[in-house]
Amino acid sequence: MNLDEKIEKLREYLKDKKILVAFSGGADSTLVAKIAKDVCSEAVAVTVDNGVLPPDCIKNAREIADEIGIDYEVIKENFIENEAFKSNQPNRCFICKSIMYSKLQDAAEEKGIDIIVDGLNISDLLEDRPGIMVNYEKNIVSPLVYAGFTGDDVRDTLKKLNIPYSTNTTCFATRIAKYNEITLKKVNRIRYAESLIKNMAGEPVRVRDDDDIARIEVGNIDRLLNQTSLNHINSELKAVGFKRVALDISGYGEPEKEMVIYTPCKDEKNKIMFETELPYQIDIKKTCTELERLGSIKCSDEMGIVMLEIDGRNVTIFRAGKIVARRVIDKEDAEKLLIKVLPRIRRFT
Repeated sequence: MNLDEKIEKLREYLKDKKILVAFSGGADSTLVAKIAKDVCSEAVAVTVDNGVLPPDCIKNAREIADEIGIDYEVIKENFIENEAFKSNQPNRCFICKSIMYSKLQDAAEEKGIDIIVDGLNISDLLEDRPGIMVNYEKNIVSPLVYAGFTGDDVRDTLKKLNIPYSTNTTCFATRIAKYNEITLKKVNRIRYAESLIKNMAGEPVRVRDDDDIARIEVGNIDRLLNQTSLNHINSELKAVGFKRVALDISGYGEPEKEMVIYTPCKDEKNKIMFETELPYQIDIKKTCTELERLGSIKCSDEMGIVMLEIDGRNVTIFRAGKIVARRVIDKEDAEKLLIKVLPRIRRFT
């Protein structure tokens, strides 16, 4: 599908529904909220303020909601008071989403709304996001996944529609290394550090806290590459409790992962094979149950493998996360196939 077809599919899916949008003001939820405002019979955007959000997050979300014209509300909750969240285990994202979506379910019930939607897109399914499992448990709908939007598709659509969005919506808890307890002291020093560097280098900025070491990621690293700026940052961050300060020369973030990669078939030169590697282990039993809706399957939990026959194509899924598509026409065909398969894959939390 081209971008216009994806937009139309998204519009048709949301048309005339009553929905609550889990809204951060980021690109994904902004696109969902914009289309929902245009085509839904009733739509409200709701942000859960978990107490560890960047200072401008709520302000920006409200301004973006006003720009779109959608009703907007904020639910306040201090997640640091939750011991499971505070302990910062590898499943922190799952715990966070569980609390958040429970609050949204309560809000939806009060409003008489049956459908809660989020901004999850196809590219997100290629990343290590255990919180996605909460969507399945609580029946949270991801219309961008249904319509086949990648992260790049979302940003291209917002640009096309001239809709603003926030680039800084993830909570400060995501900056703290796993197993390191999330405390108000750590959150406050990250907040201070990012505000300081934002004023010097602009956005985007992330300051990672790893055992009291501040690792700085910025979009425009050149603005900091002078001794005066580096000395100032080092002095200020150590004054608020960091023991060491490091500048990540690779900059901020990573390019969006390519959905599928071509791999030549050694034994069948006239055949085309594509593959991708997911950064998490797959629950074979649950995945088999989901894939039965798409085509003919063969499963072996003991061997850790699923084989799916769909539309004359073959997809092999391994517990370790590897996915191989065979008998596809080309890369576009492989991506269309993966868009069908990815939402049916279930991972371990």
